[in-house]
Amino acid sequence: MKTITNLHHAVFSRLERADWLLPTLARFLFAAILLLYFWVSGMTKLGDGLFGVFSPSTGAFIQIFPKALEAVSYDSDALSLFHHIVVIAGTIAEFVLPALIIIGLMTRLAALGMIGFIVVQSLTDLYAHGGIEDPTVVGAWFDRVPDSVILDQRAFWVFLLLVLVVKGAGKLSLDGLFARKPT
Repeated sequence: MKTITNLHHAVFSRLERADWLLPTLARFLFAAILLLYFWVSGMTKLGDGLFGVFSPSTGAFIQIFPKALEAVSYDSDALSLFHHIVVIAGTIAEFVLPALIIIGLMTRLAALGMIGFIVVQSLTDLYAHGGIEDPTVVGAWFDRVPDSVILDQRAFWVFLLLVLVVKGAGKLSLDGLFARKPT
């Protein structure tokens, strides 16, 4: 039994000292699972032309402010400056925050920003798009069904990002490169 305990300690104490492993895997998984989800979502919000981010598509307003857009007969120009700023900021965030996480630059702040983004996205899905009325969208924890959009799926997204908030990007990142002291 002592041999097994020593082997266990030897293997796992090495893993505990591998500071770079967990944040690097978290960034890799974010890239593999969520990067294209957010970038494709951002692409659907772009208006025409080179500066389409500053003239969002009608679809952007439908995704973020469906009830407000319906109230003005789907004329996004009739929405307030607040609505336009939120849509533009959200669209930019869908591109910039994931990119910062992938390259490991200002990772903790970018991960916090993504957590905030996911919270707002989830609240929009629940209340603006009516997901709160559909138990399969909301889901429930401890229910043996692991595929609801909000409580199951997005909880994993937030947990992955919390790893980056707590641990940072790790040594294999721009944050790690800039943190090294010149020799």
